[in-house]
Amino acid sequence: MEPFRRIRDNAKIYIEELSHNGFEQIFDHIDQLKIKNGVDRLGLDKFIQQCAYLAAGSGVISGSGGMITMIIGIPMDFINLVTQQFRITMAIMYYHRGTYEIDFNEFMKLVAASLRVEAGVAITKTMMEGIAEKMLRIFGTRTAERLIPVIGAAIGGTTNYLFIKRMAVMVKQMQLEPVIITVN
Repeated sequence: MEPFRRIRDNAKIYIEELSHNGFEQIFDHIDQLKIKNGVDRLGLDKFIQQCAYLAAGSGVISGSGGMITMIIGIPMDFINLVTQQFRITMAIMYYHRGTYEIDFNEFMKLVAASLRVEAGVAITKTMMEGIAEKMLRIFGTRTAERLIPVIGAAIGGTTNYLFIKRMAVMVKQMQLEPVIITVN
């Protein structure tokens, strides 16, 4: 029971750290101009496919060696998965809006909505923690399967690939919905 309690406590700490400044650091390290150029060069669907392959690659690596690579690979895989999700969200926003410069707060509201986390008018600590918790829960559901070498690689790569593809579909649908602006 003690190892599971330690994992749970570490997950809570990770959620707090990620929600405080982790998402913004990942966002800030993504070159939005490169995303624009990638979408312009490849097209939106091929850009999404490229991001899905990158996510699958880290899933394969983190699950390939069982427990040894899982311990080191899971944090890196999670960061890569978040990065790829952010990249496809930015790409879809650029594709539909025509501008590649996206504000962090507006961006996180779309990420929250795509993960079905309640998002208000302002970015709050609770909302950011909700996003981090939801992402870790999605990611953590397949962690045990990665303990088996080779099979873990297949599971990790496949689930990461499918996650990115599903997120792209959800964000595309959200970008197609009309924006309602109210004037008081």
